Amino acid sequence: MIPTLRTERLLLEPYVPEDEEAFTALFQDPRVSRWMGDGPVPEEDDRALFGRIFTKVYARGLFPVWAVRRDDLLVGHAEIKPTEQVGGHEIVYALAPAAWGAGLGTEVAETLVAYGFDTLGLPEVHATVAEENTASLVLLGRIGFQHVRDITEEDGGTTRVLTRRP
Repeated sequence: MIPTLRTERLLLEPYVPEDEEAFTALFQDPRVSRWMGDGPVPEEDDRALFGRIFTKVYARGLFPVWAVRRDDLLVGHAEIKPTEQVGGHEIVYALAPAAWGAGLGTEVAETLVAYGFDTLGLPEVHATVAEENTASLVLLGRIGFQHVRDITEEDGGTTRVLTRRP
């Protein structure tokens, strides 16, 4: 069961089916999707991804995935998951542009890290960030992540691997 997490201003809770439109809008926003996975995808792919959260991730208990809410509005997405790319658990988060610049990303990232250390008992937590995503790189550096290596992607881009230890 995915626990509900609270920060000073946010609620991280499991998605509900009624979140599909807000989830799709978040992932379809090019300002957000450019930093997620392989970048923008067709709307039907994001709707399928939303469905897999229920049919695969939640149904099989694979890893925690949360809707990020502020004042009952979905303003973001968060997860912490095992990944072979970094050989451990990686935090993933995205916020709607309307929520940018208010420190909410820091709240989400710190909450995910604390969950990784305190609940999952991880020895370290990772993040992978596109080299051009300076906002996320600065945020993660500010909360104690350190750059450990780079990954050259198939398209020639660079992904930075950052790690934080307790």
